[in-house]
Amino acid sequence: MPKGYWIAHVDVDDMETYKEYVAANAAPFAEFGARFLVRGGKQEVREGQVRQRTVVLEFDSYEQAIACYESASYQAAKALRDPVSTGDLTIIEGYDG
Repeated sequence: MPKGYWIAHVDVDDMETYKEYVAANAAPFAEFGARFLVRGGKQEVREGQVRQRTVVLEFDSYEQAIACYESASYQAAKALRDPVSTGDLTIIEGYDG
């Protein structure tokens, strides 16, 4: 079964408030088995434009990735993030070839 991934690109306007989101998302990520593959860090944009922060999360399945996003606990965390950041998030099925 292919894994599921969240790929997010985020611009953060208020890092102190964003840290509250980071603390709040720990519970749903643990509940749905999310593993950080990329969490900020140094990056070089070679083509196009990308927001200041990139995050990649891996889940055991695409269905788990969707369920985590739709969960009440993640939506509560997201409500903390929304006022202080702008981002793009894709949930994608991994390649199982």
